[in-house]
Amino acid sequence: MMQWSKALLLGVSLSAITGLAQAKQVICVFDLVGKNGDVFALMKDYQLAAKNWGADIELRVGQNEAVIAEDFKAGKCDGISVTGMRGRQFNSFTGSLDAIGAIPDIKLAVKVMQGLASPTFAKHMVRGKYEVVGVIPVGDAFLMVNDRSINTVAKAAGKKIAVLDYDEAQKIMVQQIGAQAVTADVTNFGAKFNNGQVDIIGAPAAVFKPLELHKGLGSKGAIVNYPILQVTGNLIIHPDKFPAGYGQKSREWVKSQLPRAFGILGKIKTDIPAKYWMQVPAADKPGYQKLMREARVDLTKRGVYDKRMMKLLWQFRCKEDPKNFECSLQDENYK
Repeated sequence: MMQWSKALLLGVSLSAITGLAQAKQVICVFDLVGKNGDVFALMKDYQLAAKNWGADIELRVGQNEAVIAEDFKAGKCDGISVTGMRGRQFNSFTGSLDAIGAIPDIKLAVKVMQGLASPTFAKHMVRGKYEVVGVIPVGDAFLMVNDRSINTVAKAAGKKIAVLDYDEAQKIMVQQIGAQAVTADVTNFGAKFNNGQVDIIGAPAAVFKPLELHKGLGSKGAIVNYPILQVTGNLIIHPDKFPAGYGQKSREWVKSQLPRAFGILGKIKTDIPAKYWMQVPAADKPGYQKLMREARVDLTKRGVYDKRMMKLLWQFRCKEDPKNFECSLQDENYK
């Protein structure tokens, strides 16, 4: 009887070990283009690198970001690759990188993201049962208008602007400038611009070609060459589904890919025909900066943005440009 018990226990143990060996971590990837997109291409490289950290990842790509986020909450995905705006619900610290006007250009965005990969910030990457294991730049977001006569904030009043239905910041900003918010999501905001349902959208250069936004611009429209925020991508996991120490190794690898991402995004922007770009006069830029800063401070007070991230980004901006007027002000130096 004893021998049978030992054999049974051994069999159970072996099957458990085999089961562990066969267990795969499923990462659901949001890519507007699907399997032919740049995000999915990067994630295939990530999948290969993750083998070195003890993970065996299966990638599932989807074009509906809302479904991917819900599948993650329901445990159908062990990890996700989504935009920072969508990721804010899982981690408000990293989800505030896309705060309006908080990172003025992609070069600074890369510096910030390299800094965040340090073990110093590891504690900020974990929120409850979620861990952010990588942050990547998707590019500067620019306003795209269907009529280049909309060249000031005042002229945007009364115009229809697409806002992502899950981002409170966008809704509040549109209200403040007196424009009309039209709810949309990442999968249809481009179509709404192209078919004339909205006059203005905010989007990174990376989606210009795949969403055929030249149709929305037509012959009268333009892209306002002044970044309003940084669009980011977040890699988020259920850490209990991955090997111990996985998160930091992942963040280090993502950091190593940032120069590559910077190069790709720079080329994407220069590939957009020059005729579509509308320059902002240098004299107008401080006014836009103040407007975005006031909105950011207000949204932080409302709890939309994370105070610790806002302070960190203020420090980064002022290190980069100490003479900037905001560096003598203390309202983003949160305690």
